[in-house]
Amino acid sequence: MATDDYLAEPADLGTLLGKSSDDPKLLLHLRSASSRFRGAVGHRVTLVADEQITLDGNGRESLLLPVWPTTAVASVHLDGELLVEGTDYQWSHDGLLRRLGCSHWPNRLRCLHVVYSHGWAVVPEDIAEAVLDKAAAMAAIPIGVASKAVGGQSTTFGAQQAIGVTEQWQQAVNRHKIRTSGDA
Repeated sequence: MATDDYLAEPADLGTLLGKSSDDPKLLLHLRSASSRFRGAVGHRVTLVADEQITLDGNGRESLLLPVWPTTAVASVHLDGELLVEGTDYQWSHDGLLRRLGCSHWPNRLRCLHVVYSHGWAVVPEDIAEAVLDKAAAMAAIPIGVASKAVGGQSTTFGAQQAIGVTEQWQQAVNRHKIRTSGDA
């Protein structure tokens, strides 16, 4: 299981690169790739307990919590009033918060205060693979170099390696990024 600093296993990157899993440069690249992924999706990815958030109502029966998977909903306050799970609302693993009793969430800004837990206990494979791919690319490219010529041979590093936007990376980011009310 990856540590909080890394979204992939150092041993896997070590195997991929043929280096020791405790190599300082390898760990730096893995930490950097993990940080870039977290920045791209806008959240930690790993488990976060009891995060307090304020949400806008959407005038509909259901709304999305911004980060999934949802592992627990500790409380939901609507305009300061504590709602009761199972009577006033339900929630799902996918982060859906549904109003019960034929009610809708009000169409008002900042009317909901939610305390919930979310994230992954085990980092999903698509994230780990994208982070490993990025870390390996970072390790292969000399810092600040786009192309390199030695003697009669020349190597040009692809733009996607230099900036970290591969199809695999983008698909993982799109799947795990923070969701907005427009995503419902």
